[in-house]
Amino acid sequence: MAAILLYPLGVIVWTSVNNGGFTLSAYADLAQSTLFLKVLRNTFEIAIGGTLMSLVIGYPVAMHLAAQPPTRRTAYLIMVMLPFWTSILVKSFALVAVFGNQGLVNQLLGFLSGGAIKLPMMFNRVGVILGMLNFLLPFMILSILGSLLSIDRRLILAAETMGAGPLRIFWRITLPLSMPGMIAGILINVTLSIGMYITPALLGGRQDMMVANLVDFYTRQTLDWTAASASAVVLLVLSGLLVALLGRVRGAAGLSGAGA
Repeated sequence: MAAILLYPLGVIVWTSVNNGGFTLSAYADLAQSTLFLKVLRNTFEIAIGGTLMSLVIGYPVAMHLAAQPPTRRTAYLIMVMLPFWTSILVKSFALVAVFGNQGLVNQLLGFLSGGAIKLPMMFNRVGVILGMLNFLLPFMILSILGSLLSIDRRLILAAETMGAGPLRIFWRITLPLSMPGMIAGILINVTLSIGMYITPALLGGRQDMMVANLVDFYTRQTLDWTAASASAVVLLVLSGLLVALLGRVRGAAGLSGAGA
């Protein structure tokens, strides 16, 4: 751990504060950099957008899985985890073939509309979100599914006995009790999203650069290793804060479950 993880991180931190001597000028420059602030805003906008989309799509899928018998649920879970079996690089190129200007979706839309409809879904913000969804959905589904499976079915049966309909049962029982899984899924997705590199690099446009891409720009284009290290440290700190928050959420969920 010390050789493979801690030493490289220490080198990055030292590089960010060493410019002929100890200095925090790199961080001060980042705080005043229009480029960095714009990229940081892009990073959170894309991360939050992809996370919300994965929540909207993943929650119904998780509810459907929770309602299945164990044998069928196992088969469906294999389908949910299929994205993990393919490299994110391969999946990104596959998405271009599906959602590109000449991709399968646009060809189908053009055929149905006589060529009147053609949606720009690649090399822009939409392309980045679609690429992230393919990667993030399993994490959201599995997080929510764990909370849904832990709900005591007797609560739902009691509510049905008292005359509650499906919608009221969902709002008063299912949604509140699945909230720890939702929050955990949101934090996991945001944490993974803010460090994305390949997806915005291959599927995004110039206006969709994220912090990881900015680090690559500093190291390969401008050769400014101090700024690159400072940007990487900022990204590391943000990720660490989200991971710590995730640990607190899981701990609180465990305590509430034990209390129940």
